[in-house]
Amino acid sequence: MFRMILWLVIAVLMTWLVGRRLQKGSPMAAIGLVLGLIAAVYLGLALLLLVFQSKLVYMPWAKVEMTPADIGLDFEDLRIATPDGQTLHAWYIPAEDAAFTVLFCHGNAGNISHRLDTLQILHDLGLNCLIFDYRGYGQSTGRPTEEGTIIDALASRQWLIDHKQISPDRIILFGRSLGGAVAAVTAARIPDTPSAGLIIESSFTSVPDLGARFYPWLPVRFFARFSYDAKTALQSVDCPVFIIHSPDDEMIPFEMGQTLYAAAHAPKRLTEIQGSHNEGFIEHVALYRSVWKDAIQFITRPK
Repeated sequence: MFRMILWLVIAVLMTWLVGRRLQKGSPMAAIGLVLGLIAAVYLGLALLLLVFQSKLVYMPWAKVEMTPADIGLDFEDLRIATPDGQTLHAWYIPAEDAAFTVLFCHGNAGNISHRLDTLQILHDLGLNCLIFDYRGYGQSTGRPTEEGTIIDALASRQWLIDHKQISPDRIILFGRSLGGAVAAVTAARIPDTPSAGLIIESSFTSVPDLGARFYPWLPVRFFARFSYDAKTALQSVDCPVFIIHSPDDEMIPFEMGQTLYAAAHAPKRLTEIQGSHNEGFIEHVALYRSVWKDAIQFITRPK
């Protein structure tokens, strides 16, 4: 809606200015004015993209509105220190006799309190889960940056190893949307101690790739300040990779899930879910649970 209003205002302004020039009998001046205005608008939009990129990539929500206790889950409320001096808010939700622990890297909007539906599903499947807020999200300190989010994921993984004595090969790295790229890059940073598996859901190949699809008429790749290059990271990942994506995803196209699958080393699998980017796993929860059961079986005995 905002973009429609902006373009309407620009069109009205250009029509008025060109009309004024034509009234003065100067068609060449009117053409020059149109070209100048087009160039100014284009450069202005490119500048806005450069300046406000972080607002498009990160959409943190400060207020933690609910906790796992509100849906009947026992949990530990944690503060995890990062090597660069930040403190992350996190929850550890145990499951009885869990074979694996999921490290949950969430998407770019909200905070951990907006992921309770997923936490319930993971718990019902008999999985421990550690979910953390990136710096600048929820009750975590600092401001989000690309490198900072990777540091946050690595620090949360190390917390599981140090405080819960969980072996790296019992940890599943799981990321949804932006978190999928965070999880992929995190997995690539730990080649000497690979995880049990990497599950990437509804994620993209890289931020520049995604930006170019949304704004094909702007020099997105030239101005990109963020990478989150999941495609390249997957080439260095040495654990089973399970890609989950919906062909109905209206935000991150299914083709990007296919490209991520192609980039990964075997053993790997691509599985389809249904529905929209943000609501599909809830709208088709039975299918989503079934996909996760397949993922656990695949990680346990990859083929």
